[in-house]
Order: sequence, then structure tokens, then C-alpha cells
Amino acid sequence: MAGRADANRRRIMDIALAELLRDADASMDQIARAAGVVRRTVYGHFPSREALMRALVDDAANAVEIAQAEALHEVEDPAKALARSMLAAWEIADGYRLLISLAQRSVTVEGIHRRLEPVRRECAAMLQRGLDEGRFTSPLPAIALAYVREQILFGLIQAVNDGVLAPAEAGRSAAVTALTAAGVPAGEAAELVAELVAA
Repeated sequence: MAGRADANRRRIMDIALAELLRDADASMDQIARAAGVVRRTVYGHFPSREALMRALVDDAANAVEIAQAEALHEVEDPAKALARSMLAAWEIADGYRLLISLAQRSVTVEGIHRRLEPVRRECAAMLQRGLDEGRFTSPLPAIALAYVREQILFGLIQAVNDGVLAPAEAGRSAAVTALTAAGVPAGEAAELVAELVAA
């Protein structure tokens, strides 16, 4: 029974994400109709639109955490690890970027940052390794650099949403910008990211 309820919840979330990306003002009624269920079923899983938004943001944060862990797995060079993690995070963020902008109206920015804390901690550990090995140079401590990396992603999400940056360029731009913020020379950063994208 629990498995079926979980499957229904997952299906509602997937359809809600698609509906909200199509229409940022989609109501719970619209989402229920698109999911082929009665409104009461949607409210049974999510007591309010805000609760649904929080669940979708949690889902996005979890996906970023998994993608980053995979990107960092067995990567020795901290610069390569940072570039891979940015490319992986952008892949997830790009799919959720309109939702993230929408969520900032209903889920507090503080709430979004709190949900990203595990990602930030793992990133800070990787950045600290790079600083300790001399691969990165920055006047900022690793945890502050992790916040900078996070804001690069949020800034580029907004830039893409506002039409000033092409989505196809954003992942590469995010990785190069994060590397240069960590003190990697721009030419080397661009070359490393180009190699990763080509691979």
C-alpha cells in the first residue's frame, strides 16, 4: 500500500513540475486534472501549494546532492572535481531553473539554502583540499568559496531565465567561473572545462 502511495506522490510531483514549468501560476486544481486525479488526492499528499513547492525544491536539492557526489567520486584533481561538480549541478539546475525562480516567491531563499547544506559541506571539503594542495588560491575560506559557487549557479539561472545567457552555454560558464573564483587561471579553467564537456 505504501509503495502505491509513494508512486502516486512521485507521479503528482513529476506532473506538478511539468505544469509549473509550463504555467508558473498553475493551481492545485490544474495539477490534479493533469495528473488525472481528484483534487483531494493531491491535497492528501500536499496540504497546500507551498507544501508542494517545498517538496519539489527538496527533490531538486536531493538530485543536486546525488549528481555532485557522482561527479566528485574518485576525482583526484580538485580543479577537475570542481568543474565536474559545476557541470553536474547545472544539468540538474537547468531542469529546475524556472521552478527555483518560482520557489523563491513561495519557499524562502533561506529555506532553499538550508536544503542545499549537504551539497555545500561536500563542496567546501573539496575546495579545502584544493586550497591545502595549492591548486586553488583565494583569500576566502573554503566554506565561503562554497557559498560563492552556489551563488554562481543561482546567478546564471537568473541570467538564463532573463534571456541574457543561452542555456547551452550556462553549464560551461558556471564551471569556468567557479574555477576562476577559486584562483585557477582563466585560460586553464576554460581548457579544462572544454576537455570535460568534449569527453
